[in-house]
Amino acid sequence: MKPFRRKGDQVVARIVDAEASIVGLLLDQLEQLLTADPDDAGGDPVVERLLPPGHASDPELAAEYRELTVSALREGKADDLALVRATVPPQGGEIRLDDEQARAWLRTTNDLRLALGTRLGITAETEPPEIDVAGDEGSQLTVYYWLTAVQGSLVDALAAGRDARR
Repeated sequence: MKPFRRKGDQVVARIVDAEASIVGLLLDQLEQLLTADPDDAGGDPVVERLLPPGHASDPELAAEYRELTVSALREGKADDLALVRATVPPQGGEIRLDDEQARAWLRTTNDLRLALGTRLGITAETEPPEIDVAGDEGSQLTVYYWLTAVQGSLVDALAAGRDARR
């Protein structure tokens, strides 16, 4: 992927067909998680990470918070996911985003990284565990790092636009 760069009032990147396919697959998987019946997804650590409790030490408060916010959280994530899906050229090519679209990409790539990181056992306090790079987990770790680079280039491109307006 050619990283995101600021071009006027847009951020632009170029993605190859294999990367577009991977993004499409990841978006499908994220959508399945977000639309799963809560009874079926209950206890899934990825869903818990994407839709965290509002209060860790008080289960009653956490349940109230979840009841008030989970629908809006799911809708917001679904809207962002749909926007990202609409801006990914299926066969690869140029991605052009305005600032709001770029922020939706940031939120979605963050969700994808959270999901992959949770599955791989990566936390804010740890490095990835020893993983056989030739195995399935190695492929997932490679995608995790790729998403990190995509997200980083988006942050840099958005910051460049903000700095230019000062």
